[in-house]
Amino acid sequence: MIWLRNLAFYLAFYLGSAFFTLTAFTARPFSQRLFKWAVHSWSRFHRFCVVKLLGCEIVIEGFIPEEPVFYAIKHESFFEAIDAPTLLRWPSIFAKQELFSIPAWGPAARSYGLIEVRREAGASALRTMLRAAKAVTAENRPLVIFPEGTRVPHGEIRKLQSGFAGLYKMLGLPVMPVAVDSGPLYHRKLKRKGRITYRFGDLIEPGLPRPEIEERVLAAINALNR
Repeated sequence: MIWLRNLAFYLAFYLGSAFFTLTAFTARPFSQRLFKWAVHSWSRFHRFCVVKLLGCEIVIEGFIPEEPVFYAIKHESFFEAIDAPTLLRWPSIFAKQELFSIPAWGPAARSYGLIEVRREAGASALRTMLRAAKAVTAENRPLVIFPEGTRVPHGEIRKLQSGFAGLYKMLGLPVMPVAVDSGPLYHRKLKRKGRITYRFGDLIEPGLPRPEIEERVLAAINALNR
């Protein structure tokens, strides 16, 4: 059954992705509304495939703030990255630089409002990210960052990338840490049925010292490790 579920998932998701990607790419120069619809529909279609074809249950614990905040989300698999536009309202996501070099995908990502992270570029890159982030929050959009900087195996705790604390300090936004346990189910190849949980932690106020904000976020995003 697991092989049949995976076959159905990959066939449906990749065929659907081709349609939504083509729609987004075609619509981008002409209709921002249609472009956004294609991106959000792709994310919702992915959630549908995960639930209906893989047999996963998506559980949300805690509350999702209505106002724009800085979301710090645990990163165990591609699931939470693709699912972000379904989980949150029109989020802007900090994404690594390599993704923006992908033909068609890169320009579309910039049009949607993803923010390029250049880890080796130093202070100038941080200022560029800050300007982009402030432009996004001016539109009342939430910001999303995966503060570990890469996918981390479930159960492993890895320190946060230094850029997170710098952005937190300069943006002056409250932080909502989010734990997610997608890793044991949403493998790169053979995916399994089960429950994927998002756990929204306590909202953390702006202005805390770097050691404190990093400690609190690290603890909160790893709350589902077991």
